[in-house]
Amino acid sequence: MGIVNVTPDSFSDGGRLGDAQAAIRHGFKLQEQGADILDVGGESTRPGAATVPAAEEIRRVLPVIEALAGYGCVVSIDTMKPSVMQAALDAGAAMVNDVMALRVPGALERVAASDAAVCLVHMQGEPQRMQQAPSYTDVVEEVGQFLQDRVAACETAGIGRERMVIDPGFGFGKTLAHNLALLKHLSCLAELGLPVLAGLSRKSMLGALTGRSVDEREFSGVAAHLMAVARGARLLRVHNVAAMRDALAIWNAVEEQENGT
Repeated sequence: MGIVNVTPDSFSDGGRLGDAQAAIRHGFKLQEQGADILDVGGESTRPGAATVPAAEEIRRVLPVIEALAGYGCVVSIDTMKPSVMQAALDAGAAMVNDVMALRVPGALERVAASDAAVCLVHMQGEPQRMQQAPSYTDVVEEVGQFLQDRVAACETAGIGRERMVIDPGFGFGKTLAHNLALLKHLSCLAELGLPVLAGLSRKSMLGALTGRSVDEREFSGVAAHLMAVARGARLLRVHNVAAMRDALAIWNAVEEQENGT
């Protein structure tokens, strides 16, 4: 999953793709590099990010989604707002990636009425304050239980399991220790029987471990995502698609050799 942020304030690439045409070109580039899904977002969910009105978010993402989907790309809309979800689905998006896991009133109904896939993300709190004092008794158990509950809510609303992906939400209301525990025990989430998405690209936990700035975290991001794959992740949300595809090519070649195929 290649990241296409159409925002002025995202933590790693804010403002670089603020123009729709630049975002469209970037999306095509990511697809050429091997992205299977393009995740388009018009509102930053970095810690402390300001809320964007739905109309402005729609204005940012709609031309990008229409162009990419019209070209045949598989597009995901990264939003927590039901009205933005609906506009994106109408424009051709095939997936909703929601850090609120469809908890905003109306979100479940919008997705259930479509045939779109959905990524259910765990987040403690909300972006404006989620990193102020994250607290868990057992982060792996609590995140797993939350995702299990959201899957059940989706099923009750008529969203089949074949349409669902789960995401532990690295960095969304978690300390470094929480993130490391989730990565180490990611296989526990995979046991829920749904595809697990890992999104660690350029995140602050990588900087905390390496001392690298946001633009210098590609190597650590590849390493972290490979660890996620080893523990059951099946989708990876990344900025640098080419680097991740190369790493996975080596990984898959070794795995196939070990399996005698």
